[in-house]
Amino acid sequence: MFRLRFDAQDLRLDLPAPGWYQARVQDAHLRRSPSGNRMLQVLYAVSGVGAAYARLAEYFVLEGSTAAGLNRTRRRLAELFRAANFELRPDDDISPSELVGSALDVQLGHDQWNGQPRVVVLSHRRTEQGVRVGS
Repeated sequence: MFRLRFDAQDLRLDLPAPGWYQARVQDAHLRRSPSGNRMLQVLYAVSGVGAAYARLAEYFVLEGSTAAGLNRTRRRLAELFRAANFELRPDDDISPSELVGSALDVQLGHDQWNGQPRVVVLSHRRTEQGVRVGS
């Protein structure tokens, strides 16, 4: 009979050390938050971290927040596109699919969610190895 059990590694809460890591955007798409607001979900493949954190998601809520919160989100989103080697101009469309395949550095930090420690993306920057697929 097959028994599914937790391994000791499954129960560890070792978070990657805060700092900068090389990453590649694996997916980026618009979706709805649990409260129904539009948001952008970006999935990164992160190098130099344990397997449990090798794929991290970041969310940019695009509506339903305070004006200050939305401004902060839009600045962080512009930072992400610049880190992915996009030259931005006013009135440019925000096209999440264009991020897929982009190499960049992400700054990871620690946070708490529902009383549990978690890893979060704090910032983005260009990497010297950073080139978009097809460039």
